[in-house]
Amino acid sequence: MIYFLSNFLPFNLFSYISVRAGIAFFIGLMLTLFLMPRYIRWAKAKNASQPINKYVTTHEAKSKTPTMGGAVFLTASIIAILISGNVTNLYLLGGLFTIISFGLIGLKDDIGKVLSGDNLKGLSPRGKFLLQIAASIVVTIFLVIAGFPTDFYVPFLKTPLFDISYFMVIFWVVIFLATTNAVNLTDGLDGLATVPSIVAFASLGLITYVTGHAIFSEYLLVPNIKGVGEMAIIVGAFMGSLLGFLWFNCYPAEIFMGDTGSLSIGGLIAYLAILGKSEILLLLIGIIFVIETASVILQVGSYKLRGERIFLMAPIHHHFELKKWAENKIIVRFWMIAILANVLALISFKFR
Repeated sequence: MIYFLSNFLPFNLFSYISVRAGIAFFIGLMLTLFLMPRYIRWAKAKNASQPINKYVTTHEAKSKTPTMGGAVFLTASIIAILISGNVTNLYLLGGLFTIISFGLIGLKDDIGKVLSGDNLKGLSPRGKFLLQIAASIVVTIFLVIAGFPTDFYVPFLKTPLFDISYFMVIFWVVIFLATTNAVNLTDGLDGLATVPSIVAFASLGLITYVTGHAIFSEYLLVPNIKGVGEMAIIVGAFMGSLLGFLWFNCYPAEIFMGDTGSLSIGGLIAYLAILGKSEILLLLIGIIFVIETASVILQVGSYKLRGERIFLMAPIHHHFELKKWAENKIIVRFWMIAILANVLALISFKFR
């Protein structure tokens, strides 16, 4: 909306991506801070509480905590994006579709859990997986049709290894599925997924901004893809909204994001990594999500192959809980790891 004001004003301030990203940040932040307390009161009145997994006995006290807070910060983010973004930009439209589609999948799952009062009675694992695949295929085919390059890049090399062409769709779908489910697994402690998500958005926002900037991309020897820089608006909106959400989600949490939030966050992180040609670097940018997912894979694999568990419980944050670590200590230490890993990821851009 404000992007088009530049055509009628004597100055072009609102044409700058950095300015509009800042505006989107504050709109997302203020809207979330305004809407969230009202949603929490409504959710408590309607008993829209988070059903706790019966195997996680340490979280019984959280059974009355409202859930689906992700619906609030997603709404705030979308409003901020529509106000601040260039809605004729194809990549921004693809980002909006990603946010909404994965958010709706999570919302359907959350509603099923809340209505049944059982954490295992939302969408079936197969149903959720198939819906995620469908949303991922739509987004990736959209990118191919829009002419987005299908070259495959790896860290530390300034030129692509090869062009995968249409087979890139399969690779991108895997990125979407891995990232959305990894964020979903991490969302198990108060604020645990929120800060690593904010940090990942900050890194990916910088990467996509540089990728869309002719001068900066040439200086840092990264591919220049016209129009991708507009993703900084979505990043700004999400970072502001998530910061507002963290005000209520930090320990002890007054609200949980639910799958509505975690699936949407994961989908957007995957989308940004694809646009920034940073699919492999995502292993470092999303290090906490990788660790959490790896702990589940190792736990299940070890139990099936050897009949023994590696961890007391998976994902790994539950292992530390059972080791009697204080919840806020686990959370802050995971935050620190996320920040350090993202600093390393950004430093890697100078080594090409």
